[in-house]
Amino acid sequence: MQAALALAGSGFYIFRLAGASRPLYAGAAVATLYLNVFVLVAQMFLKIPSLHALAPQGSEPPFAVTQALVLLLFVVFGVLAVRRFRPAG
Repeated sequence: MQAALALAGSGFYIFRLAGASRPLYAGAAVATLYLNVFVLVAQMFLKIPSLHALAPQGSEPPFAVTQALVLLLFVVFGVLAVRRFRPAG
């Protein structure tokens, strides 16, 4: 996660979102958010009793399917973010 944040930070602060740093920034920001959501989903399966009952070890199909859906959503939104991101100003 630190590498993605370093890429986003360098694209924003050093290169001022010029040229190739714009898609680099958008992609790194989406990747960082995905990693945080991945951890959120994993913790939800550990802490919420009804979810924990579905996947007590964290390797059962309900957990894998949920993480795959989250990944798919972030890939779609990440591609859209990279294609459509235009900084203000």
